[in-house]
Amino acid sequence: MKNSMRLLAVPTLALGALALSGGSAMAADASYSSTLGQLNGTTGTGTITVDVTGDKAMVNLQVSGLAETFMDGPYPHVQHIHGGAAGVCPTPANDTNGDGIISVTEGAGGYGAIQTTLTTSGATTPAEGLNLELGGQGGTYSVQREITLDAATKASLESGTAVVVVHGLDPATAGVSTEVFSSPSDLNPDLPLGATSPALCGTLTATQMGAMPQGGADTGVAQETGTNTAALALGSGLVLAAAAGGAYMVRRSNTKV
Repeated sequence: MKNSMRLLAVPTLALGALALSGGSAMAADASYSSTLGQLNGTTGTGTITVDVTGDKAMVNLQVSGLAETFMDGPYPHVQHIHGGAAGVCPTPANDTNGDGIISVTEGAGGYGAIQTTLTTSGATTPAEGLNLELGGQGGTYSVQREITLDAATKASLESGTAVVVVHGLDPATAGVSTEVFSSPSDLNPDLPLGATSPALCGTLTATQMGAMPQGGADTGVAQETGTNTAALALGSGLVLAAAAGGAYMVRRSNTKV
């Protein structure tokens, strides 16, 4: 009889551990994505996914149809995760000076300051925000790499206010005069306004239910949400059901001894 009880206890405990470990694994990941919209006469398209585990993020940015060349070379498109503001992309109404281009500073009230630079290699700090050598080159390119997220960027992702902005307009489609396009940038007067203004924009939204922590960015506590709680409850139910089944089988064994 003792051997029977030990044999029944093993599958019961294993089932419970499997169910509970499944709930914990789900709580560890968060994924965000966006289809980027067009600004300032852009005809290009873009998509991005950001898969977060701890302070690491796997970024997959795909861009096509942007301006191809700049000063006889591949067009360097810089792109960033902005945050700390309303988490929205600008509209033509944000062109407050009426020059026909929504500049970076005119859109900043909606998407905020640079928090992470989506570089093709190397550092991703805001200081690299205008590093043209680390930007996407040409009209069609991708950024696929793992980066480290700082606390500010993670907070923006978790609150739904992180916005991806790809910069660099095509003078052929911007719809403004050469004088306006080539006027000094509001970010760096050594660069043309059109080369630094936003071309694509999109808010990063969570793509896995239950992935976003409820405790708030400053608490450091990721509370269990609906999906994970349900998984844990299911795991507990399976443990109880298995235990009840095991007890029933043990009782039946006892009646035969």
